Amino acid sequence: MSLQAPEFFAELCLPFHDHAVVGNTYYAAPTPGTPPRLRIDFSRTIHADTYGGLRLAVVHPERGEIDAVALSFLDHGTFHRRDEATNTRPNTKQYGTFDTYHRPGQPPWEGAVTTGLRDAIEQYTAVWFPGAWTASAPHRTAGRTAHTAPAVSVARSGGRAR
Repeated sequence: MSLQAPEFFAELCLPFHDHAVVGNTYYAAPTPGTPPRLRIDFSRTIHADTYGGLRLAVVHPERGEIDAVALSFLDHGTFHRRDEATNTRPNTKQYGTFDTYHRPGQPPWEGAVTTGLRDAIEQYTAVWFPGAWTASAPHRTAGRTAHTAPAVSVARSGGRAR
């Protein structure tokens, strides 16, 4: 069955104007005129036809894959509300995942909250494609922000430890 990938990637509201969804994969040229591209796939789990997150990769046309990162649905709270509402327990096949089987008229990823994934994609692309996250991107009222932890000062003691 179809993963309805174009609808899923549309739900993420990624700001890249030069993009396409081919099959279940999203391709984008975040910085026009430069060779690196962004590829986003659904990452499989150990269970057949079950997906546990997204895999982002920076791909160069001549050098191939340069970098990749896996973003799990569980770590980004994508299905937290759905799993809580349906009383889905941790360490089960359905927890924090979706599969190709779904209710008629609904996408297989029904109940997904994509804000955490979108934030992570924004952070990742800011490293590889600085400035690509355009000002024309839809603004959200709430989202996670990065916090820096204060550095712990290290004081040397007068004695030596053996």
